[in-house]
Amino acid sequence: MAAPALSPSLLLLLLPTLMLALPVSAAKNIITIGALFDQHEADPALEMAFRYGVEQASQTLNVPDVALVPTVERVQTSNGFHTSKRVCHLLKLGVGAIVGPSAEPAASHVRSMCDTKSVPHIDTTWRYRRGSEHFSVNLYPHAATLSKAYVDILKTLGWTKFHVLYEDNDSLVRLQEVLQMPDNNNKISASVRQLPKNKDYRPLLKQVQNSGGTHIVIDCSTENIFNVLKQAQQIGMVTRYYHYFFTNLDLHTVELHDFQYAGTNITGLRLINTTDLRVVKSVESWKEAEAARGRHVPITASRLSTEAALLYDAALLFAKAAADLHSSRDISVTSLNCDLDDLWPHGESMFNYMQLVEVEGLTGLVRFDTLGQRSSFSLDVLSVLEEGLTPFGRWGPDGFSIVGSDSRTRQTPSIRNQNLIVTTLIKEPYTMMKESTEKLVGNDRYEGICIDLIQELSRMLGFNYTIVVNADGAPGTYNETTGRWNGMIGELLDGKADLAIADLTITSDREAVVDFTMQFMNLGISILYRKPTKQPPSLFSFLSPLSLRVWVYMAAATMGVSLLMFVLARFTPYEWEPPHPCAPDQDQLENQFNFLNCIWFCIGSLMQQGCDFLPKAVSTRMVAGMWWFFTLIMISSYTANLAAFLTVERMSSPIESAEDLAAQTDIKYGTYADGSTATFFRTSKIWPYNKMWQVMKNANPSVFFDTKAGIKKVEDDEGKYAYFMESSSIEYVVEQMCELSQVGDLLDNKGYGIALPPGSPWINQLNQQMLRMQEEGKLAALKRMWWERDRKVCEEDGGGSIASELDLENVGGVFVCLMGGMVVATLIAIVEFVFHLRAQTADNNTSVLSEMGRELHVILRCRGSTKPARITADRRSSGGSGLVAFPSGAAEKHAPAFAGYDTPAVS
Repeated sequence: MAAPALSPSLLLLLLPTLMLALPVSAAKNIITIGALFDQHEADPALEMAFRYGVEQASQTLNVPDVALVPTVERVQTSNGFHTSKRVCHLLKLGVGAIVGPSAEPAASHVRSMCDTKSVPHIDTTWRYRRGSEHFSVNLYPHAATLSKAYVDILKTLGWTKFHVLYEDNDSLVRLQEVLQMPDNNNKISASVRQLPKNKDYRPLLKQVQNSGGTHIVIDCSTENIFNVLKQAQQIGMVTRYYHYFFTNLDLHTVELHDFQYAGTNITGLRLINTTDLRVVKSVESWKEAEAARGRHVPITASRLSTEAALLYDAALLFAKAAADLHSSRDISVTSLNCDLDDLWPHGESMFNYMQLVEVEGLTGLVRFDTLGQRSSFSLDVLSVLEEGLTPFGRWGPDGFSIVGSDSRTRQTPSIRNQNLIVTTLIKEPYTMMKESTEKLVGNDRYEGICIDLIQELSRMLGFNYTIVVNADGAPGTYNETTGRWNGMIGELLDGKADLAIADLTITSDREAVVDFTMQFMNLGISILYRKPTKQPPSLFSFLSPLSLRVWVYMAAATMGVSLLMFVLARFTPYEWEPPHPCAPDQDQLENQFNFLNCIWFCIGSLMQQGCDFLPKAVSTRMVAGMWWFFTLIMISSYTANLAAFLTVERMSSPIESAEDLAAQTDIKYGTYADGSTATFFRTSKIWPYNKMWQVMKNANPSVFFDTKAGIKKVEDDEGKYAYFMESSSIEYVVEQMCELSQVGDLLDNKGYGIALPPGSPWINQLNQQMLRMQEEGKLAALKRMWWERDRKVCEEDGGGSIASELDLENVGGVFVCLMGGMVVATLIAIVEFVFHLRAQTADNNTSVLSEMGRELHVILRCRGSTKPARITADRRSSGGSGLVAFPSGAAEKHAPAFAGYDTPAVS
C-alpha cells in the first residue's frame, strides 16, 4: 500500500521541525527569531501570522546556508519579573531579533533589555517614541503621519464642525494635527471630550447629541468600537444624519452588521488591502496548515488585524535584512547571558540593515525614513454601506483622493421612496386643522401653506411623509440649564423627525445645530397695532389744505402787494386822471389807488371777484397781472387740496414706529417669549431695541404672549398694547381683522425655511426643487392663495390715503414769481416817472431837479388823491384861458400845493 503524499501545506508546517532535526552540517546557520505574546492573548491569528511569516521569509531568503526558525514565549505583561525571565531565556537560546510584546510596560522593559544586549527589537503596535531608541524599530505607521492623514480626510469630506472623542493620552498624540485644525482655519471648530473608563458612553454621547453635534471623530481601541456604536444606537444617534470617523486601523475587523442598514455615515481606515490576492492566499495557506494540524482558526482575509499583518511583515523585514547582511559577512546567533555584559556582535549591523531595506508585505511597502520612522504608507478609506464595508478613497503620501464615482454616490442616498416624519405647528395659515363633516385621518387632517409646500415637494421628489404636530407647540429654543432644545428643533436633534416645516425662522443659533433649506418666505419683524382712530372734524378744518406758514406768507404777500400798488400808483403819472372824464382840461387830477383801494383790489383778486377800478399804467398793470397769476395758482392749489381733505377722513395714530414705542410709556408692547423675535430683542446691541427688551422683560404683568393670545390682546386693549411679530403673519392677520394694522417698517430681514437634522443627505435635493418652485412662481402663488383665501372686505377708512398739507416748498415758486413781477413793475414806474419829468422840463423850460422836487413833494405827501394840473406852453400859446374853477376858498386852501404853477386869476 502506497504511503499518502504530503501536501505542500503540511511540508511547510513540518519545515521548522525538520530543520531542527537535521545535523548541523545540513544547515550551517540557523537564526532564531523570538516573539513574546501575552499569555492571555485571545487572538490566535497573531502567533499564527508570526510563525508563518518566519517560514515564508525563510523560503524566500535565497541564502542556502541560512535558515530562519521562529520561537514563541508567553509572558505576563503585567509582571516585569516574569517578562525578564522569558527574555533571558530567549537570549540564552540565541536569537537574531525579538518581536513584541504589544502591551506596556512589558514592551518598554523588553526594548531596554534588547538595547543592553545589542539585539534588534521589532515593534508592531503604535508607540509614542519620545526620543531615539537604539536597536528598536516600529513597523506601525508613525503618529505624526497618521494625524496628517486624518486632517487630509476630514478636509476633503468637508467637516468644519465636529466633536473629538478620545480614549487616553496616546489618542491625543495621534490626534494632535486634528486638534490644531481650528487654529489653522477659523471656519473649523472642534469640541474635545474623553471617553469614560467605565465604558458607559451614553451620558457623553447624549451631551454631544444635545449640543447638536452630528460629526464625530473617535479614537479608541478596537474592542470598544462596537460598544460606542451600540450605545449611540440606543440613544438614537445611529441614523442617516450622523457621521462617525474612526481613526482605528482595525475597523474592518469589527462586526458592523447591526449598523449597515441604518444609513449612518461611518468612515474608517485600513492599512491592509484585504482584497489583495497575496493577502487572501497567505491567510488561506495559514488556515490550511492549521487545519492539517487539526486546529480550526476562525480567520479570513477581510478580518485580518493590523497587528497580525505587521507581525508577518516583521519576519519578512528581518529576513531581507539578514540576507543583505549575510551577503557581506557570515552571521550567526550566539547565546547571551543576562548576568554578563556580553553582546551580540552582529546586532548593530542587523539593526542598521533593517532600517535601510525595503520589503513588500501585507501592509504594503515597509520602508523607514532617515529618522527610522515608517512615514511612507497608504491607507484605504472605508464607508459602511448596506452591502458592507466598502472603500471609497485612498490616502497616500500625496494626500487623499476619492476613488470610484459609485462609492460616493451611494454615500448620498436619494430621498425618493423614503418615509419621512414631518413635524409642524398648528398656526394659521401655515398649518391648520381641516374642517370637514367627515372624519379625517393621517395627513388629510391638515391644510395650509406648509402642507401644500411639503405635498408639492413630495410630488416632485417622490418621497412619502407623515405629519406630526409638535407636542411642545414651539419652534425650538435652547435651554441653558438642561442643555437641550425643545420644540421642533429638539425633535430633529433627537431623531424623532426628519423635517420641520412651519413658520420656523432661520436664526444663527438654530443654524448651528440643524440644517436649513433655502427660504420659502421672506419677512421681518414689525408691529401689530389697532388701526388709528378717526380724528373729529375741526372747526377750522378749511385751513388744513395749506400749512400755517403758507397762510402767514399769503397774508404778508397781500399786504405787501397792496402797499406796492399804492406806492407805484402814486409814483406813475398815468394813474393820475381828471376827476371828471368829460372835462379833461381840469386843473386837478385824481388817483383812484389809495391804500384802502389797493388792499381791496388785492383781496378782490384773491377771492376771484375783482373790483370796479383797474390799473392803467404799465407798472401797476404788471403788479396786478403778477398778483392775478399768484392768486390763480394759490386758489387752484387750495381748491384741489381742500377736495382731498373733505373726501378723506384724517386718522390719528399715537405711534408710527418702534422708536415711537420706545419713547413713550402709555402703550405696552411685547412678543412671543420663545421665538426668534424675542431673540432679536434679547441679543440686540442697538438702541432702542435693547432698551425695549429691558422694558418688556421687567414689565409686570408680563407682556409676553403666544401669537394667538398676543393678537387677542392687541384687539381688546383699545390701543394700549402693541405686539411684535413676523410681518408675514401680520399681513395675514390684517386681512382677517379689519380693526388691526401693521405699523412701521421692518426691523430686520429674515425668512422661513424647512429644517432638517444636521448632516441630512437630502438638503441639496430639497433646495434644488424649492429653487425651481421659486423660479416658476409657485411659492408666491401659494402665499397669495392662502393670504387672500379668507380675506375680509373692510370699510374704506382712508387711513392709508391721508392727504399731505401743502408746505412752502410746494408753492414757493409762486412767491418767487410774485416778487419778480413786483421788481419789474417798480422799474417800469421809475422809467415812466423819468420820461414824464423830461417832458415837463421841456415844456416849461425848467430844470429836472426842480420838476422832480415838485413831483416828489406831491407824491410823498401820502394824503389826498388829487393834484393840480400843469399848464403847458402849448396851452398858453394857443390862447387858452387856462382857467381852473375852484370852489370858494379852494385856491387859498390849495395855495401851497400849487406853488410854482401858472395859475390865472379868477375874475
